[in-house]
Amino acid sequence: MSGTQEAQKLLKNAHVAPEIFELRPDYRALLMVVEGIPTGPSDDFSEALLSEAENSAKDKLSHCPVTEIPHIAAWREAYKAFGAKPQKTRNSLEALTREDLDKYDGSPVLVRATGNEEFETFSGGKPQTEHAAPGEPVWRDDSGITCRRWNWRQGPRTALTDDTSRVLFILDALEPLTDDVLTQAADELASALKSLSPEVQAVHRIIGPSV
Repeated sequence: MSGTQEAQKLLKNAHVAPEIFELRPDYRALLMVVEGIPTGPSDDFSEALLSEAENSAKDKLSHCPVTEIPHIAAWREAYKAFGAKPQKTRNSLEALTREDLDKYDGSPVLVRATGNEEFETFSGGKPQTEHAAPGEPVWRDDSGITCRRWNWRQGPRTALTDDTSRVLFILDALEPLTDDVLTQAADELASALKSLSPEVQAVHRIIGPSV
C-alpha cells in the first residue's frame, strides 16, 4: 500500500464520537496528512512561516482583547462546557495539533474520556503518567491519549522531531469559523509545506456532525 493510500485509509477510519457533537453541535475537525516533508532542524523558511503566523496573531490581538475574538470566545465557552477553566486552561490560538504519523497507533479518534485513559507526559524532565478527567474531550489512538482537552496539551509520544517526515495536522473549528475558512487554512498550510519539496503530498478530510 502506497503512502497516499495509507493516509486515505487513516483519514477514512478517523472518528469523532457523537458525544462530542452533543457537547458542541457546531464542532468540526479537519484532519490533514502531509507526507514527504524533508527531515532536519528548522531552517530560514520554517522560521519565516512561524514569524508570519506570529505577526498574523499579533495583528488580530491588536484590534481587540483576545477574549473578544469570536473564534477564541467560542473555544472558551466550549472549555467551560466540559468543566475546564479557560483562565487556567488556554486553548492554542491556532487550534492546530501536529502529530508524527509514524508514531501513531491506528487512526485518530476524538472522544470524551472515561477517566481511565493514560496520558504520557513529562514533569520536571521526568516521565509521568496522567489520567484525563471524566468527560474531558481527548484525541487518542489505539495506544492512548495523544492530546488532552481537545487542543490543549499534546503528548510527547507523537511529538514532531527533526526526523519527522509524515505529519497529521488537526485543525479544530467552532462557529463562527466556516468550513470554507477551515479549508482555506489547510490549503495554505499544504501549499507552504509543498514549497519545501516536490515530494510533499497532502490529503485531508473534514469531520462534522453529519459526517
